[in-house]
Amino acid sequence: MSITKIKENSLFIADAHYPHYGDDFFKILKMIKRGDIKTSQLFLMGDIFDLLFGYNEYIKSFSQEAIELLQELSKTIEMYYIEGNHDFCLEEVFPNIKVYTRQVQPIQFRLDNQIVYLSHGDLYEMGFGYNLYSKLLRNRVFLTILRPFEKQIINFQISRLKTKNICHKFKRFEKRATKISKYYPKETLIIEGHFHQAKIFKNYISLPSLACQKQIGVILNQKLIFKDYNIITTSSHN
Repeated sequence: MSITKIKENSLFIADAHYPHYGDDFFKILKMIKRGDIKTSQLFLMGDIFDLLFGYNEYIKSFSQEAIELLQELSKTIEMYYIEGNHDFCLEEVFPNIKVYTRQVQPIQFRLDNQIVYLSHGDLYEMGFGYNLYSKLLRNRVFLTILRPFEKQIINFQISRLKTKNICHKFKRFEKRATKISKYYPKETLIIEGHFHQAKIFKNYISLPSLACQKQIGVILNQKLIFKDYNIITTSSHN
């Protein structure tokens, strides 16, 4: 089975937490649609939405415009959605996007001649309780059972997430990156979101959060670099 190649000018967007932390994500999608930002590959690295999951129509109402625009763009652009801990069970939401659940992460790609592993970032070193909670939350039967109470539960979570502080420095980040790296083969590149750090430590790349650093990842000359959101949108007109 061939390994999918990460192409030049591919975009990596992580942790936008749309719509509660600004509409930068929606603006980027609109610019891609207009052709102001040109890319043939878009990697959505999880927690793109502050809360979105499948098998539920009510939760979609909070982000309907962005969902519809993603669906439209996915018909012409190669898209990969690495589910996060805020957005999951998305295969039925985005039928034209290649969706990767937490269960199948990490996913292997190739950048130039290097093997790359992608995951949201909440896969390893998270603890038994977190893993059990994550599995239960993504269970379709469990989500269906909660449906009679969906509005109360979702409204409560939405109000809580709106006031949550998601932007902070991760103390001992290098120690965590070292622990995570041990789960992967040596000489490979690891790209994750989740931690909102915008840091590179050895072969581990912690992607910037669009919500916090206002940056995204861009493949230039077969390397992943971080670019400010404002530079991306401004330079696209030049």
